[in-house]
Amino acid sequence: MPDGLSASTAPRRLLLVDDEANILSALRRLLRQDRYEIVTANSGDEALEVLKGSPVDVIITDQRMPGMTGVEFLRLAKDTYPDTVRIVLSGYTELQSVTDAVNEGAVYKFLTKPWDDEQLREHVAEAFRRKEMEDENNRLQHELKLANSALAATNQELDRLLKEQEQRIENDEVSLQITHEILEHLNIPLMGADEERNIVFLNSAAQQLLGSDKALLGTNLMRSIPLVAQAWGQGNLHMEIRDDLYGVNIYPMGKTSRSRGKLITFVRLPEEQGQ
Repeated sequence: MPDGLSASTAPRRLLLVDDEANILSALRRLLRQDRYEIVTANSGDEALEVLKGSPVDVIITDQRMPGMTGVEFLRLAKDTYPDTVRIVLSGYTELQSVTDAVNEGAVYKFLTKPWDDEQLREHVAEAFRRKEMEDENNRLQHELKLANSALAATNQELDRLLKEQEQRIENDEVSLQITHEILEHLNIPLMGADEERNIVFLNSAAQQLLGSDKALLGTNLMRSIPLVAQAWGQGNLHMEIRDDLYGVNIYPMGKTSRSRGKLITFVRLPEEQGQ
């Protein structure tokens, strides 16, 4: 037995078109047991009016009707309502015109008169299954299109953010290079150490003061300048370098930036302060 209802809550809507009232009544009696929502029309023109106000899923029409044949009606229905599944009931004498309509896509299937009741029910159920499968495919394609659009928008936004980040990095690198160049030319001996007390920067003045023959960059303060390492948390100290007294100031980094570690300056003190 053909299934009359789909898993969807939407009703299956069926349009029956025939100029003979007894044929319409017979078709309605046969198909209403499958619980379709059935609407009827007595001609092609009337059926087109029905479709305007009441879209349907499947159409079954007689071929031989006055004014407009079933195939002519289905061609018009295809142009305006291409998602409908269209079936024509035809006698053998009209097979050529119906076959042409099938080949051009206006008709999904033709059934001959007189029909077999169970075969007709099965063909109608198959037509609804086809319609529901096409609707589901269209829904999935629409969702895929939306997902692809969202993905494209996300990729575009990520690309924009990446370019902004690259620009910021480039600007930061330029700023860092400028800062290094400025610090390099300062007459004040200056060095930077990370949180593990490794020397990560020192300018020419600091290298010359602490020993131009020593490779200080990358070394640990505990090994290279132990007095400074011991005063790490104190902030400042006095130490003698090459018979001169220097004030050593240790400034913590990170108050206004993401820097970590300490900045260390060496300022030569007047002789009277050393006495």
